[in-house]
Amino acid sequence: MLQRSPFTAVFLFLSVLLLSACSRYGIYETAIGFERSAAGLEAANITVGELNIAYLRNSKANNGDTIVLVHGFGANKDNWTRIARELTDDFNVYAIDLPGHGDSSKPLDLGYRLKDQVGHLARILEALNITEMHMMGNSMGGAITALYAATYPEQIKTAVLFDPAGILQYESELVDLVVAGDNPLIPSKPGDFERLMDFALEKKPFVPWPILGVMEEQALANQEVNEVIFAAIRDAGFESDFHNAIKRIEDPVLVVWGKEDRVIDYRNGEVFVDAIPGARLEVLDGIGHAPMIEAPEESARLFLEFAKPRISKAE
Repeated sequence: MLQRSPFTAVFLFLSVLLLSACSRYGIYETAIGFERSAAGLEAANITVGELNIAYLRNSKANNGDTIVLVHGFGANKDNWTRIARELTDDFNVYAIDLPGHGDSSKPLDLGYRLKDQVGHLARILEALNITEMHMMGNSMGGAITALYAATYPEQIKTAVLFDPAGILQYESELVDLVVAGDNPLIPSKPGDFERLMDFALEKKPFVPWPILGVMEEQALANQEVNEVIFAAIRDAGFESDFHNAIKRIEDPVLVVWGKEDRVIDYRNGEVFVDAIPGARLEVLDGIGHAPMIEAPEESARLFLEFAKPRISKAE
């Protein structure tokens, strides 16, 4: 759910040294570039219809399988840099900014229901000439990944759902807050972004104040489109078509859930694996809504062990 990924201890030290010479925006851009480079990733853009789509890809391509990473609501491609460090040596990683998010186009009238977003993602991947992949998704991105697997089974080798949205049989703290008119996932005033981090993550990484301030400004600037997107997806847990759709999934599915998740109750993981034939569930103690940020090494290990039979050997 974060706007940007956390930072290494080495770079935090360097950023402090730069404070007197650089603006916080300069430090922010340098930090993001450092994190991407350390993960073996570089930024790129592609035009899909009338949309400009931003994404991250391997700095150096290899002969391994492709992994497509799909972020959650209000988040973006940089949520994946920590886990990408564990993957880019052997896989070709693509982390996409979905429309309405990150550095991609943000039209308010595009259509942001889950099935709409599956269609947007399919067009993006077609434009990138990606026809077969492992796919990982977090939160809203987990629901999109599940529906994508149900819709395009021939394209998916394995799917990993990190704390996926789409089913709310067990209600969470978020539901009570939203019903009361208080949505911590949509920052609207100073201080709200740090609250979002505290709410979404149990194992919260340290982010220095100059960078946190820029992240908050970006979140506040996205308030209008975030409200449109949230309104489009908020009833997904009550849509019987989602539950029926994931029953059609034929591909191997791993569901990974942080037990301390306050956004979507981890007990919904059992509902997912009951609905998806052959799906497996892993619950991580002490982790919140974003395992790939909070426990990147463990998350990558779970994927590698699960996907091993379906990973192509590089020539």
